[in-house]
Amino acid sequence: MSDALPPSLDEIEALAQATRDALPAPFAGLATEVRLVVEDWPSEEILDEMEIEDAYDLTGLYEGVPLIERSVEHPEPPSTVSLFRRPILDEWAARGDVTLGELVAHVTVHEFAHHFGWSDEEIARIDRWWE
Repeated sequence: MSDALPPSLDEIEALAQATRDALPAPFAGLATEVRLVVEDWPSEEILDEMEIEDAYDLTGLYEGVPLIERSVEHPEPPSTVSLFRRPILDEWAARGDVTLGELVAHVTVHEFAHHFGWSDEEIARIDRWWE
């Protein structure tokens, strides 16, 4: 049995932050206003609101108003991208074909795509490319 501990919240956050920092222009600048949070699990409230029964099914979440829907006349509070450590670690262990850094990068980019206002089809292309 290994004495190694699973990656911490801070380690997952560092991987996500590195991904955000590596986004190409103009996305990098647009991403800086988004709060990046890593938690062990999504809240029961979020799961209920999204009608998700199993917390392992939600690895990340974008909360906010996409850039393409914002108005100068009605400023929006900062958006948040949340990553959920335990579901990410579970997917990483189950897949076995990607590094943790690659998986965290994928989830991070997927959630930031919502912020940029990418369509579901555009986001699905990212997901298909990833698989």
